[in-house]
Amino acid sequence: MGWHRSLLIGTFLPFCWLAMQAVHELGHVAAGLSTGGAVSKVVLHPLQISRTDLAENPHALIVAWTGPLVGITAPLGILVLFKFAKRPSWYLVQFFAGFCLIANGTYIGIGSFAGVGDAGDLINHGSPIWCLWVFGLLSVPLGLYLWNGLGSHFGLTGAYGEVSSQAAFASCGLLTLIVIAELVFGGG
Repeated sequence: MGWHRSLLIGTFLPFCWLAMQAVHELGHVAAGLSTGGAVSKVVLHPLQISRTDLAENPHALIVAWTGPLVGITAPLGILVLFKFAKRPSWYLVQFFAGFCLIANGTYIGIGSFAGVGDAGDLINHGSPIWCLWVFGLLSVPLGLYLWNGLGSHFGLTGAYGEVSSQAAFASCGLLTLIVIAELVFGGG
């Protein structure tokens, strides 16, 4: 049915955005705590851009890089597990991994020109700007590569609007769960 496609696409894209931010911030939090920092606040809210504030940050460059690095490697690791286990929902994880690569790569690569957000922190703490460009130039094309050929799973490119109803409802459930979690625990 056509409405399953709309439900899948309409809920999975915002889920990917919110989950990508959560994984990215998890990287900052893990690096902050493991390098002797003190996390004062993590903002994960459906209507805000995420951020991690550290009261103490003795290794700011490591903390700044770990957000985008975990933001791309964790989804890729999950994808490998799903492919290895031959899970039928592998394509959702592959889309999510591609989304994370594109979002993090664009954020760091393009952000380097304006010096904003993590890109600004990376530059201010000594990372050469070309490293940010390389990160973006590697991440974005790999994300697009992961997306290539997934259209039929989302009811596009010859699928005539047909998608898995289980995937559509699972996507709706995932979005609902992450929105509730961020509203309750997100610090916004």
